[in-house]
Amino acid sequence: MELFDNHKKLFTTAAAFFIGLTTLVAIIPAVQTDKINQPLPGAVKLSPDAQKGKAIYVANGCIACHTQQVRNLDMDKVWGKRPSVAADYALDKRPDVWHNTATLMGSERTGPDLTNIGNRQPSKDWNLVHLFNPRAVVKESVMPAYPWLFIYKEQPAKTDIVVNVPAEFMEGKTGKYVATKKAMYLLAYLQSLKQTDLPDGTTAPDFLYKQAAAKTDAAGGGAKVDGAALYTANCQSCHQASGEGLPGAFPPLKGSSVVTGDNLELYVGIIMNGYTGREKEGFGPMPNVGTTANLSPEEVTAIINHERSSWGNSAPEVKVDDVKRFMDAAKLSAGQ
Repeated sequence: MELFDNHKKLFTTAAAFFIGLTTLVAIIPAVQTDKINQPLPGAVKLSPDAQKGKAIYVANGCIACHTQQVRNLDMDKVWGKRPSVAADYALDKRPDVWHNTATLMGSERTGPDLTNIGNRQPSKDWNLVHLFNPRAVVKESVMPAYPWLFIYKEQPAKTDIVVNVPAEFMEGKTGKYVATKKAMYLLAYLQSLKQTDLPDGTTAPDFLYKQAAAKTDAAGGGAKVDGAALYTANCQSCHQASGEGLPGAFPPLKGSSVVTGDNLELYVGIIMNGYTGREKEGFGPMPNVGTTANLSPEEVTAIINHERSSWGNSAPEVKVDDVKRFMDAAKLSAGQ
């Protein structure tokens, strides 16, 4: 056949088939999928700083250990209010013609999922210390440190973002570490990761294979919510396993007048709606942990009773009914 004897015709025909098949199999379906899967109405585009932070996230291979997808499994409830849907990724676009889209959904969870980390852990202080050395806030962490994102200065300028590094991680240095622009860009990206609410009237997918949230109480034969486990999952990264917090960043719960006091309404309100009342003392704002994690009255009660009876604290137990009453009041005050 002349086609096989003429290399120009052969390569032209092969190229036409390749371009045609690529258009039919890849390009047209991709365009149609892009039209169908629009961003959720409340979705917010990344700011310029967050875009730069995303590039740093990609460059440092953070996807190797962190996912950004909440599966429809009950065990994933700690990572988001609902399972992820296709529309959550609709704003992920190609950064330029030479690079593919980086959705960063991931497949490994050596570290926790980051889908909703902007709500779960919005603290600037915590994130910067964590990036400087993860062991400073999570003793058991296997995440690598990123000290090159920070600069050591004997006398920081007034405009510098000082990182509250604990003394044991300063290696005897008397100055301060300050965040570079790259560190702040990465912080902006992490703080932007917030799960968007579905439109009113839209039913969220169910979490499947529900696990029992209680542990057997051998002494009473009943069930008891594990306050220690809930504290570890929701509070320990800031307030530490010792309850002593981190100086200059997170206040201690050990000996705290709020924890051991009688003002349960204030206590529950802090857990559900967050707190900014100690910023003048140098402590960062506390996020609304209870609301973000969708904690039940039984779970909030278990956390409170754990904190009131640990680290030398010896306050009386609180009752679920009282906690529920104040949780309802906290929701009203927050306009929920």
